Amino acid sequence: MPALTFSVDAAMAALAVAWDTSLPVNADVTLWTPSHSNALYKIDGWGAPYFAVNSSGNVTVRPHGDRTMAHQEIDLLKVVKKVSDSKSTGGLDLHLPVIIRFPDVLKNRLECLQTAFNYAVKYNGYGSFYQGVYPVKCNQDRFVVEDIVKFGSEFRFGLEAGSKPELLLAMSCLCKGSSESLLICNGFKDVEYVELALIARKLSLNTVIVLEQEEELDSVIDVSMKLGVRPVVGVRAKLRTKHSGHFGATSGEKGKFGLTTTQIVRVVRKLEQCGMLDCFQLLHFHIGSQIPTTELLADGVGEAAQIYCELVRLGASMKVIDIGGGLGIDYDGSKSASSDVSVSYTLDEYAMAVVQAVKFVCDRNLVKHPVICSESGRALVSHHSVLIFEAVSSSKYTVPTMSSFDVQGFVEQLPEDVHSDYNNLSQSAVRGDYEACLVYADQLKQRCVEKFKDGSLDIEQLAATDGLCDFVEKKIGASDPVTTYHVNLSVFTSVPDFWGIEQLFPIVPIHRLDEFPTRRGILSDLTCDSDGKIDKFIGGESSLPLHELEGENGMKYYLGMFLGGAYEEALGGVHNLFGGPSVVRVSQSDGPFGFAVTSARPGPSCSDVLRSMQHEPEIMFETLKHRIEEYVHGDGNMGGAMIAGGIAQSFNNMPYLTVGSSCCLTAASDNNGYYYCSDEDFTAGADTVTGDDEPWSYVCA
Repeated sequence: MPALTFSVDAAMAALAVAWDTSLPVNADVTLWTPSHSNALYKIDGWGAPYFAVNSSGNVTVRPHGDRTMAHQEIDLLKVVKKVSDSKSTGGLDLHLPVIIRFPDVLKNRLECLQTAFNYAVKYNGYGSFYQGVYPVKCNQDRFVVEDIVKFGSEFRFGLEAGSKPELLLAMSCLCKGSSESLLICNGFKDVEYVELALIARKLSLNTVIVLEQEEELDSVIDVSMKLGVRPVVGVRAKLRTKHSGHFGATSGEKGKFGLTTTQIVRVVRKLEQCGMLDCFQLLHFHIGSQIPTTELLADGVGEAAQIYCELVRLGASMKVIDIGGGLGIDYDGSKSASSDVSVSYTLDEYAMAVVQAVKFVCDRNLVKHPVICSESGRALVSHHSVLIFEAVSSSKYTVPTMSSFDVQGFVEQLPEDVHSDYNNLSQSAVRGDYEACLVYADQLKQRCVEKFKDGSLDIEQLAATDGLCDFVEKKIGASDPVTTYHVNLSVFTSVPDFWGIEQLFPIVPIHRLDEFPTRRGILSDLTCDSDGKIDKFIGGESSLPLHELEGENGMKYYLGMFLGGAYEEALGGVHNLFGGPSVVRVSQSDGPFGFAVTSARPGPSCSDVLRSMQHEPEIMFETLKHRIEEYVHGDGNMGGAMIAGGIAQSFNNMPYLTVGSSCCLTAASDNNGYYYCSDEDFTAGADTVTGDDEPWSYVCA
């Protein structure tokens, strides 16, 4: 026993001086400023010129980009308070998560894109002009599409559709746009799609049917003759040029879309035979999203421009070269050419590379310069939308403290055949061999787990073993210092690209940026799914610098996900029946608050998401109401009417956590643990129901 006692004391003394991994506190922490947070989260890198940090430590939106004056900056925290505060205090009483759209940013993005190409055209003496389209698949929200048509009307900016509902959407919106705006019809087509496209042309919309498959030409010819509408046709070419990143999978000869040169020549011959070669006016191609360099861009554009010139030589009445998407954005601020989440060029450099490549090839072939069209959806809409959500709690495993007496008592209770593992561990600690400590600690833990499984070790002994091994890991700096922050969000609904393709987005606290972030954390969502977490962040980080939550009486902790305005809303699902977030539109205003909320829509209620899966909430409620009448009797605090009212209210509420508020069945110390919701409360709940239908008749059951 004396030898064992010496071993325990020596090991504890050795571990006491081991490296401690707690966060350092030094003089710099007390001098932490918003500029430090700006650099820490790389906001200038990915956010300029639209996002910054003000002197209060809050993230601000610069709605007009570089042209934003100081008094025009919009404080995101103030917007969140306006959105989430109760109506009695002047708020909108919307629940988080919430998407905040900034149409001023959208307008600025469109103007910057047009300006970049206008400059490149003028600088290079290009003989035509740029005329873009917005691919509505990036974000089909009504107001987003309508804003782009309105803001882009003076630039003849049009729309691109890839399906029949997108085509109907585009046709309707472009009725209010410029008559010269292009309506590009991409995607696989049946006869009905072709009919709609030709009807659009009959309605004086500048419609171009782009062939994705050679067989589509037969439908175009047949339907155009039946309707008596002369079509305008384009083809999507499969280029040899291909980039190697994730987003390059749809390009190259083996890409999903487009025609080979052999097929393009056959299209020319068939149109010529039908006397319709003059209808062939557009060449389209797509290298892939997030093109990393202008060198790759120029190579692909040059190849396509040569095909364009060959089509002119073959007699087609070519007018437009559509370079597709691919204009990337810098999600991580690294300006890197080797990352799927960054690009190494600016908007001006992109436009210059395109114009120069087309001009060079056309001049070499003595071909008139075509109109240049692009489908730059990601670059247009990503910046205009910010997803705001809150961290509702945090959890971090607390390693138990252990004295020599505690360890000695634990060791004495171990079976004899386990003592050798502990002795190896303690001797390694005395020698200062901390790598060996980890090995022997793991062996000790595994041996005890096996003993527990065969019943020779009880749960208290197993818990003590885990505590000792965790204590050793902490003392030698091998324990995980990362905290899990539980956020009021569904990754599958609001950030599906992170789960699906590991797309990274900038995530930043939108306030407290004048404070030093003392924790590193990962984000865990509300879903009952192990994939429902965000544990990869920009800059190659596996955790995010965060602040300690301030407790029940402190301010809520708000996080923002930025640059998510493209694709995320359309791709989001309803895993665990979590629907989409609330949505508000915020415009810059010269009023006292600097902004105005121009529209607000609460997120889908529980009944909405249930309906999306073919359930009928009204019938569900009636079933539950009958059950209540059968099993609940009396008029006490838990009477049937109150329970039915609480269930009705739950159908009307959003599926997300409602932090700090109450519903019909909320604990209250003065009412036997429950709060009774009055008829007025039911009416307030019913007001959140959206749509043309009246609130449910049973909401006040």
